[in-house]
Amino acid sequence: MHISRVDLNLFIVFEAIYAEGSLTRASLKMNLTQPAISHALGRLRQLFDDPLFERQGHVMVPTPLARSIIEPVRQALRGFEVTLNGVERFDPASSERTFSVALRDVLEASVLPPLMAELAHSAPSVGLNALQVGRRELESELAAGTLDAAIDILLPLSPDVRHTRLVRDKTVVLVRRDHPLVRDGMLDMDTYLALEHIMASSRRRGPGLEDFELSRMGLQRRIRLRCQHYFSACRVVSQTDLALTIPERLAQVVNQQFDNQILPFPLTMPSLDIYLYWHANVDNDPANVWLRERLTAVTATLPG
Repeated sequence: MHISRVDLNLFIVFEAIYAEGSLTRASLKMNLTQPAISHALGRLRQLFDDPLFERQGHVMVPTPLARSIIEPVRQALRGFEVTLNGVERFDPASSERTFSVALRDVLEASVLPPLMAELAHSAPSVGLNALQVGRRELESELAAGTLDAAIDILLPLSPDVRHTRLVRDKTVVLVRRDHPLVRDGMLDMDTYLALEHIMASSRRRGPGLEDFELSRMGLQRRIRLRCQHYFSACRVVSQTDLALTIPERLAQVVNQQFDNQILPFPLTMPSLDIYLYWHANVDNDPANVWLRERLTAVTATLPG
């Protein structure tokens, strides 16, 4: 079937139903009546000779065919959007656009404050959604335009996902002031291994990067506490004799109110590089270029 015989607006409706899982929510998202959404879905069903969505309770569940075509549809719609935006000048001072950026929770405390301060000055009506997205879904969401950019460690993604290094970071260790085993701001390996440690990780199990490096030397530390967030870990450090191994730039932020000692990690570690990711289909999109420039600028000012 030739594309000239197909109403492309139907695919916008298809994506809205898929994203919302509901005809009612899709109609609200698109500012259309529910009968209009239902009519468009009926035309799509005829076009594909497939129900595309089946009702299960209050949710419209996509069929296998719908799941197989959603990503190509989203990429095509994103391509049209980028083409249209490319002929328009993006004016951050007047734009009311909301950008979506994937950001690991350990980076939020470092990146969001200076970024929002920058937006308040140069783009007062621009909004930001900071999201945590599974690394397996990162590429497909960037391609579909549900994400505008992502900040993370170096990841094995396809050439369609562009990336550039934002910052280099190094590993440090936090211990409380007046720690009985740490004197004169010095921390050697014997003392480090004698300490009990906190691991801050969203994962339920598994070693940290520092544990891999220690194991290369035939060494092992004792993890006394495993928790989810560095802020919580930093507070525990301030009230106990436990130690926390942490990226330096993050330590400079989360440790401000606790005044723990920040000490060099007593072993040479690979640098903790952080990268900015975006999809090739927005390489020249003025709005995305502006967003990337802002993210690059604010990360360059982070302490550490």
